[in-house]
Amino acid sequence: MTSPQKRSAVVLLSGGLDSATCLAIANAEGFAAHAISFRYGQRHEYELERAQQLARSLGAASHRVVDINLAQFGGSALTDASIGVPKHEAVEEVGETIPVTYVPARNTVFLSLALAFAETIQSTDIFIGVNALDYSGYPDCRPAFITAFQTMANLATKAGVEGAEPLRIHTPLLDLTKAQIIAKGISLGVDYSQTLSCYDPGEGGTPCGHCDACLLRNKGFAENAMTDPSV
Repeated sequence: MTSPQKRSAVVLLSGGLDSATCLAIANAEGFAAHAISFRYGQRHEYELERAQQLARSLGAASHRVVDINLAQFGGSALTDASIGVPKHEAVEEVGETIPVTYVPARNTVFLSLALAFAETIQSTDIFIGVNALDYSGYPDCRPAFITAFQTMANLATKAGVEGAEPLRIHTPLLDLTKAQIIAKGISLGVDYSQTLSCYDPGEGGTPCGHCDACLLRNKGFAENAMTDPSV
């Protein structure tokens, strides 16, 4: 007797902690998870190496890396080497304003391409690991943005207009702290030593330990009485 075919989902996979957890959740919910990553002109590509490793170890149904070039616009410390990545000594120093590591419209671009991919594989489900608690304050990680994008997706696509089911943007990490995300991932077997969250890694992808992403990540592991296994 053949097993029923799994529903397909597209999962945005950056190679970081949040997206790895999101992929594990999609798998646990019974989806055939098709991972998509982006070479978008980021100042390092270590995260793409981690994404490829995670796609294999977490059993993604497929994985593709899409090339776009947001660096031609600049405007972010992640795409313009002339803009320094802010560093701090403690997580309490992370500011409340939108930092220079924000990449203009990045999640809008990524979700749009993920949406196009989803249509081609007849999927109505897209997973993205955005988080609105322990995060750097990016506007495209907020619930209002996700709601608006989902509305747009159902208006702007053939699948949304003629499909039997509405398109849905899944954000399973949206209301979780970094500590809760890590605990969830551990329960699902995520090997966080394979992930890279740092905005400015050193040789071989060694985390700097002082950017916003590193400090928030370290806080999450500390609250789980753990040391970051990637260090």
